[in-house]
Amino acid sequence: MKLLFICTHNRCRSILSEAITNHLGQGLLQAFSAGSAPAGEVHPLTLRYLQEAGIPINGLASKSWEQFAALQPDAVITLCDSAASEACPVWMGGSLRLHWGLVDPSKLAGDEAASRQAFNACIEQIKARSQALVALEKQGLRGTALAEALTALVHEVA
Repeated sequence: MKLLFICTHNRCRSILSEAITNHLGQGLLQAFSAGSAPAGEVHPLTLRYLQEAGIPINGLASKSWEQFAALQPDAVITLCDSAASEACPVWMGGSLRLHWGLVDPSKLAGDEAASRQAFNACIEQIKARSQALVALEKQGLRGTALAEALTALVHEVA
């Protein structure tokens, strides 16, 4: 299953989702991330906490969704509320489109301990969803059944 995670700036949540899903996807999932207005760089704490979690960071970059016009993802998953309300490019029209809102740990104020806690909570939430995605892929769901399962997943693994 090919997944495209979208967050407006593609610097934190979508990058986390791409890296974690590819790591846990066991070769069954291909995850990519992009943004409508990419920041041009990955937030440094995103990379730091991924590494601390033992998740590879090589190749991660902030990218525009226009780079994926030929991808034809099975699902496009928005992670921030602003991305969920944006009009997606026409080429995404054939993909399932879902919103799995996540709190942006890079925008929370506080000391290093608070930052670590916020990033680790987000990483654990994405890990749980990624493991559920692997289970869905092993079931071989497609079409309406896949759309319903992916939509339910956000409520089951909150």
